[in-house]
Amino acid sequence: MAKATKKQALGRGLSALLKDPENDIQSVSDKNADKVVGNIVELEVSAIEVNPFQPRSNFNDEALRELATSIKELGVIQPITVRKLDFNKYQLVSGERRYRASKLIGLETIPSYIRIANDQESLEMALVENIQRQDLDPIEIALSYQRLIDEIKLTQEKLSDRVGKKRSTITNYMRLLRLDPIIQTGMRDGFVSMGHGRALVNIEKKQDQIALYEKIVGENLSVRDTEKAVKAYHEKQGPATGTHPQKTPEIPGFVKEGITDFKNYLAVKVEIKASSNGKGKITIPFHSKEEFQRLKKLISGE
Repeated sequence: MAKATKKQALGRGLSALLKDPENDIQSVSDKNADKVVGNIVELEVSAIEVNPFQPRSNFNDEALRELATSIKELGVIQPITVRKLDFNKYQLVSGERRYRASKLIGLETIPSYIRIANDQESLEMALVENIQRQDLDPIEIALSYQRLIDEIKLTQEKLSDRVGKKRSTITNYMRLLRLDPIIQTGMRDGFVSMGHGRALVNIEKKQDQIALYEKIVGENLSVRDTEKAVKAYHEKQGPATGTHPQKTPEIPGFVKEGITDFKNYLAVKVEIKASSNGKGKITIPFHSKEEFQRLKKLISGE
């Protein structure tokens, strides 16, 4: 108990230090920066603004009220993280749910870790921190990956190292962004799972995606049922009207055995066509310059 009291007193002391105009800390090299940066400080809630780079857009009202009740009873157990903008002015890097819940019950101060970061560093910290959370929906994660690639200019390989995920996992999430927005919204709202989305993304026409999505929701289809429906959809797709679908030639056994290896290694839907005499063609799709470079590196072994 004594340790906790001492820690709180230290936080209040640092708060006073930050409010002194003569000790306005703007960089890690400033005087007293080592006493503040990386420490827990009690900051006024009114001095903190939300993060415009926040990748999370869905905040469940009921869950927020439950968190607010918990904070009212036990306090803010895990500090939020902020970056210093100006004198007594801060911006959230992570912990927006705790921040919102604290405002909901009228807390005047909140324990905070202070960081010194520019816009790009703040965006990267917010995105990476949010990706590690367990309660993000698949679309939020996919959008975070996309922003790290587009705005921070990370390659998929570097992104894989930064977030501790396999490149194939990252690719599978980002492919979900090719789904129609209606389906993406349904996934965010919990009507369908990521497994359903991974199956639906194999249908290119958006109107056909939506038609099967409505069937999934209406008939409560499982992921396995959805995969079968997608397979049946492709089997029905034949040449132009007025002709019968061409019979698919029998694929040699060695090709069947190798298709899965290709798909797992490259993390894309590889198409392989082969005749009974052993001749064939491998088609490897890509949807961005970044993905092309990744595939080139994998195939060439650079």
